[in-house]
Amino acid sequence: MTNYYDLTYNPKSPKSYVLSLTSQVLRLINPTRMYHKLNIVYIILMCIIAPMITSAQKSSKAAPLFEKAKQCMKSNDFDKALTYLYQAQAKDANFADLYIMKGDIFNFRLQSDSAMCNYQRAIELIGDPDPMLYYIAGNEGAKCGAYEYALNTLQLFLQNGLQYSDVHPDAQKTIANCRFAMEEMRHPKRFELVNMGANINSEWDEMLAAITADDEQLIFTVKRPRDKGTVCAFCLNEEDLYSSRFVNGDWLPREPLGPPVRTGYNEGAQCLSPDGKYLLYTMCDADFGMGSCDIYWAKLMGDKWSRPRNFGAPVNTSAWESQPTMSSDGMTVYFASSRPGGYGGMDIWKTTMTAEGEFTVPENLGPSINTPGDDAAPFIHSDGRTLYFASNGRVGMGGYDLYYTTLQPDGTWSDPKNMGYPINSPADEINIFINASGTMAYMASDKDGGYGGLDLYRFELDDELRPNPVTYIKGRVRDAFTGDPLSARIEMIDLSTRQLLTSTTSDPLTGSYLACIHTGGNVLLNVSHPDYPFYSENFQLERTYTELSPYLKDIALQPTDVGTVVTLKNVFFDFDKTELRPESYVELDKLVEYLRKHNIRIEIGGHTDDQGSDEYNDRLSESRAKSVYDYLVSKGISADRLQYKGYGKRMPVADNATEEGRAANRRTEFKIIR
Repeated sequence: MTNYYDLTYNPKSPKSYVLSLTSQVLRLINPTRMYHKLNIVYIILMCIIAPMITSAQKSSKAAPLFEKAKQCMKSNDFDKALTYLYQAQAKDANFADLYIMKGDIFNFRLQSDSAMCNYQRAIELIGDPDPMLYYIAGNEGAKCGAYEYALNTLQLFLQNGLQYSDVHPDAQKTIANCRFAMEEMRHPKRFELVNMGANINSEWDEMLAAITADDEQLIFTVKRPRDKGTVCAFCLNEEDLYSSRFVNGDWLPREPLGPPVRTGYNEGAQCLSPDGKYLLYTMCDADFGMGSCDIYWAKLMGDKWSRPRNFGAPVNTSAWESQPTMSSDGMTVYFASSRPGGYGGMDIWKTTMTAEGEFTVPENLGPSINTPGDDAAPFIHSDGRTLYFASNGRVGMGGYDLYYTTLQPDGTWSDPKNMGYPINSPADEINIFINASGTMAYMASDKDGGYGGLDLYRFELDDELRPNPVTYIKGRVRDAFTGDPLSARIEMIDLSTRQLLTSTTSDPLTGSYLACIHTGGNVLLNVSHPDYPFYSENFQLERTYTELSPYLKDIALQPTDVGTVVTLKNVFFDFDKTELRPESYVELDKLVEYLRKHNIRIEIGGHTDDQGSDEYNDRLSESRAKSVYDYLVSKGISADRLQYKGYGKRMPVADNATEEGRAANRRTEFKIIR
């Protein structure tokens, strides 16, 4: 393999030299592992061009030792090279070239602070160095957070390095990063990392947390030493998926997911659907895959995961696909890919699951999200509207930063915003997860005081960075008479926009379900099964709430029998009016769908509270029932299958002494009469 000290510098053609270096180093980079913490942005152009910026000093007592260090560099023996360089420094502390070479070694080892200090010492000794040394030193300063030094040094490069115009745009971007970072550091965000403890973290690397909407199930990636089951012949480590449950205020000891999800290949970069029913994850370099990395899915059946399935075409290609995240609608999947047709190296795309395991042709999120750089690690919050992602193509703190954007009513995305300091830092931030209520964030860090390597941490999210809060409803769906569990479809629909917000199914083995409830709107809950009348609820929650109590509710579906009564909880009328409000159409369309599938005859009943006279309430309730009758007929339901009746205030279901009771009594029902 070509060593970077073997490359020949042509001073008459710096452009061709830089491009040659770039192409050779790019061959060494494995693009399938973006979800690991890498910092290679500037190695391509910095640590491999020392021959072009040496100071051509006169002979020195340190020169023989420097030459020995140079030979060690050619054989990639950096430790021995450093030993010779420190010995050379002891003989002649003013020999500038040795500091350049030390800087290169620390640069290659990602020790930017030490690299910057050595480059700076070389600049001081040379006095008028090759301008490329300013460029390298400035970039190393930016990477270790010495932003003011980096800004000043890169400005010197732009002033003196006109011959290196090819890298001027990169220097200008880093200067913009420095100015942005210095301003952000004046206004830090709330950020206090709390380690998730020994039941989650270990001496290995833990990363990429994914948690269900009820905050009770955690799945994460662990990078551990290879074992006899590791398939990759040259891998020193293997990534696997682990899980834990939150019980009695603490996370239980983690457990590997096990077969069939766990294999001898690398599994990671995963997400859970908000209801916990689907696991989407990445597997790389599998013999049966379609490309370098593919996306897979498995479904929870009872307490076991199904056999994983490759997403297949058109989602997976011969390129790199990874880092899936599923919206709460249960259909929209965002992911990162290096496939052709994007705006940069890695872009964020989305696809829609039209049926279980069937997906539409992926759509690029466009230039409002994607840049000429790399944009990846998407995370769509349970609100279905707030997207967080990592990018190195935007102005930020340096390297990969975390950004967020909001889906607008017209389907476009807002301008992405940097999450700020110290969530973002000079290092790479490549993943974040935020709980449904929008209060707590999770990320990996190798900060001091952990259990070893990367640990998983949580932190309270600053108010201005929070998405729309989401709560949830959970329980079991069963047959009202037998008590048997049912696999029912559960949907949350915005009654104003008719947008599907949440979609899930209850577990066929247990009947358990979990569904997100969005705030800031008038939302219908619909629970349907082909053999039963549907069940509905209505939720109206203010968008400003941040701590919302969950709803725990077992749902018993009534059989399609004569006498069964179903309350239509999403049929609305204005005060003292009989015209249907438009928000009623979503539920009534569900009733139309049900009637088309079942050959039954129903009575529509209107009911009121006890306010007003009997005559008034009878007339009002019958007129409202007729409005529903008329709507159903207008949708093609035969009139001879329908009848309507107003019951006034004669059949209360709650105490009229309270407003809550009176509201429950003002209702519309249908009853199966044949």
